[in-house]
Amino acid sequence: MRFPFYIFIAALFIIPVAAASQDSPDFDTIADGLLFRHEMAGSVSLHTLGYGAGYRIGKNKTYYVKRMYEFDFLEMKSPKEYKRYNEYLPNSRRYVYGKENNVYILRAGIGQQRLLNRKPYWGGLEVRYFYYGGPEVALAKPVYLYIAYYTQQDLVTYYDLQLEKYDPEKHFPYRGYNLNQDCDIAGRGPFLEGIGEIKPYPGIYAKAGFNFEFGEYNQRIKAVETGVVIDFFPKAIPVMAFNDPYRYFVTAYLSFSIGKRYD
Repeated sequence: MRFPFYIFIAALFIIPVAAASQDSPDFDTIADGLLFRHEMAGSVSLHTLGYGAGYRIGKNKTYYVKRMYEFDFLEMKSPKEYKRYNEYLPNSRRYVYGKENNVYILRAGIGQQRLLNRKPYWGGLEVRYFYYGGPEVALAKPVYLYIAYYTQQDLVTYYDLQLEKYDPEKHFPYRGYNLNQDCDIAGRGPFLEGIGEIKPYPGIYAKAGFNFEFGEYNQRIKAVETGVVIDFFPKAIPVMAFNDPYRYFVTAYLSFSIGKRYD
């Protein structure tokens, strides 16, 4: 997924310029000297292997240092995924050939944000760098597919659809290329199918990057964040059938968050 990565790179240059241009001379966020010691915010994000959402709560130890706790939920794809569909069957659904498991990650971490550039009195741009880390768990849900089984009567070919867990030794695409096959893949199955077969893979993660806050009011948080994350799992996670399982993922991300500060 190169598109989110390009967004990430562009944000490093565009966001600070755009945010700094939002002048609000009628409201002073700094001169009153108030420090709201607690904050909370929710976020949505795009990363180079999927998407996600997050929630943070924390405390301002000083104006320059924040201690934060974060919780993330995200999808993690393989960079080798390629979607296809069966053009020999009507109303076929797109699927990823060779994908054994859909992977979702739950993170719970602790970290700090440290001030780099203080927000001007008119409420411009504030820049902080941050680092987080902590435990996580990857949830691997097996992929289910609709499989078309063929029969032939009086020179007419019929097929019957059955929902099955993907088996790389049995399920292949495009019977049109090999008429000796008695079945092929018709498309992806329902999203919730296989949820009772989820397998957990405990791991740890580390995250670092920059936070750009551009809200006019100190009590209200509006921020864009860019960073890099490393997810590591002692037990490798099988994702694609014809590739080695993944012990780690390295991703870049871009997120947008809103929230509030309070005492």
